[in-house]
Amino acid sequence: MDNLLKTPLYPEHVAAGGKLVDFGGWALPVQYSGILDEVDAVRKRAGLFDVSHMGEIMVEGPQALAWLEGMVTNDVSKMVDNQVIYTFLCYPDGGVVDDLLIYRYSQDKYLLVVNAANTDKDWDWLTSHQAPGAELKNLSPDTAQLAVQGPLAEKVLQKLTAHPLNSIGFFTFADLVQVAGASTLVSRTGYTGEDGFEIYCRPEDAAKLWREILAAGQEEGILPCGLGSRDTLRFEAGLPLYGHEISQEITPLEGKLGFFVKLKKPADFIGKAALTALKEKGLVRQLVGLTMVDKGVPRAEYPVYNDQGEEVGFVTTGSYSPSLDANIANALVASAYRKEGTALWVGVRKRRLEAKVTKLPFYQREAK
Repeated sequence: MDNLLKTPLYPEHVAAGGKLVDFGGWALPVQYSGILDEVDAVRKRAGLFDVSHMGEIMVEGPQALAWLEGMVTNDVSKMVDNQVIYTFLCYPDGGVVDDLLIYRYSQDKYLLVVNAANTDKDWDWLTSHQAPGAELKNLSPDTAQLAVQGPLAEKVLQKLTAHPLNSIGFFTFADLVQVAGASTLVSRTGYTGEDGFEIYCRPEDAAKLWREILAAGQEEGILPCGLGSRDTLRFEAGLPLYGHEISQEITPLEGKLGFFVKLKKPADFIGKAALTALKEKGLVRQLVGLTMVDKGVPRAEYPVYNDQGEEVGFVTTGSYSPSLDANIANALVASAYRKEGTALWVGVRKRRLEAKVTKLPFYQREAK
């Protein structure tokens, strides 16, 4: 682990017995007590994640809004202060540079939260398209991030702050919130399909916050959670992972994420022409859910076949789902096979195992 990047919480992971792995050049815990235990905690109680490896880029200036409108697929002009939106940076051909969150402080100030493995690439992409009146600053080295997720997340976190957390609505945020004595930004966002918060703080405050949140949630059964459970949770909830459901080769429309691509907004964003043409022509392939009928675990890049034995796609993510007690997969397949209930076969090693097309997302929490 000596040659890997470490978050400010690395000593906490070591002390807690986290199983550390190389994740895109970062030393991060894949699990603590076990993936099944951690998924169960987040679905029923609360879990705490270290997401300090994520990238943060500030955009400020009188042209910040106009510039962002020309860079991303979602409609930034419709945002209000303290709102968060999900969107994409795209290449001219419609492929994805990255998926990201945008936090609006004001019409002239926005925070972009990007994927850890793409931070340098995104920074290069954004700065190479920079325009006057939109200043960029990479805040990633000066920012740590924790995520408290689960139905009891608000109850746990409220013990550590006087700020009324119920006033922070879904995909909104509050800045300068005092949590356990630290000044933080708190947003009602996450990557698990459950209620919860993401907390941005100074790196030097992260370890104390981590310990305080775990202590505050002990009575509720909170668990520290790793990358394994995070990936299972996001996959069950239908949340994409860059390099799997979306990538330079897989457009947001093919990844079934067209809701976040506003082709009718006035701004001519990068990739708009290609994505418009793709939609008008009709998708050749599309993301579907698969539930295994035969016994076997589908994995990313396994081939998918039709009833004639022809290869018609591939798995983007696949695993055992503890929440559904089933083996499931996302797969990018020819559009003719996207209908719910369609029988398809996944190539698992030297066997072809039957699966059926299933409506996405696999898991959806009950709305309050």
